[in-house]
Amino acid sequence: MSLTIAVINGPNLNLVGVREPAIYGCRPLADYLRELAASLLPGVVLTTFQSNHEGAIIDELQRVGFTVDGIVLNAGGYTHTSVAIADAVRAITAPVVEVHISNVNNREPYRRVSMLREACVATISGQGLDGYRQAVETIIHLKSHEGN
Repeated sequence: MSLTIAVINGPNLNLVGVREPAIYGCRPLADYLRELAASLLPGVVLTTFQSNHEGAIIDELQRVGFTVDGIVLNAGGYTHTSVAIADAVRAITAPVVEVHISNVNNREPYRRVSMLREACVATISGQGLDGYRQAVETIIHLKSHEGN
């Protein structure tokens, strides 16, 4: 199996490991994603991108969204506000799995609203950094059953 999966992270996710460790943990996200990429089956390639800027996230979705086999998207705070990112997800052909490190349904009321959820094939929330692995596995499973 040969697959390329893009991981796209939004604002403040570059601070996971130091930002609010009671919510997001003490392990840097970049370290986790490197280890995840190294643990994948041969032929499965993981690329990563992070930006604190909404337009850069949209640009990256548009850049990779017609060529990769799937996208893992943690849009951070933009999850709750960005119709533009949701529209970009709808515009591309790659399936997108929405990920949240914390359980957004157990947090502030505004975090329970996702502008992205309806545009994504799945949402994984509250699984810590392991949610990224689960999202990658969701895409692998989806792609392995395409056309069956």
